[in-house]
Amino acid sequence: MKITPLFDRVVLKPIKPSAKTSSGIVLPAVAQEKTQLATVVYVGPGGDVDGKRQEMVVKKGDKVLYSKFAGTDIKFGGEDLLVIRQADILAIIED
Repeated sequence: MKITPLFDRVVLKPIKPSAKTSSGIVLPAVAQEKTQLATVVYVGPGGDVDGKRQEMVVKKGDKVLYSKFAGTDIKFGGEDLLVIRQADILAIIED
């Protein structure tokens, strides 16, 4: 199965935070802060958004930083995903 986001929407797979600190202490799930880093899984085609042409800047496989309270959480194919607008992506992270 595949998701095809509409307009300027992007489907992200959040990167899970490390369960261990750098000193080796194991953190329980409730103590782990939700990360704002994700990998782009699917990208919409762009199009007219609010009367302006929206070109897609991100592409599948990009690692991105997104706004803290952005998007809609979904479960698809057994994975936790996030659907957001491209405008809620703050930066593309390059290694």
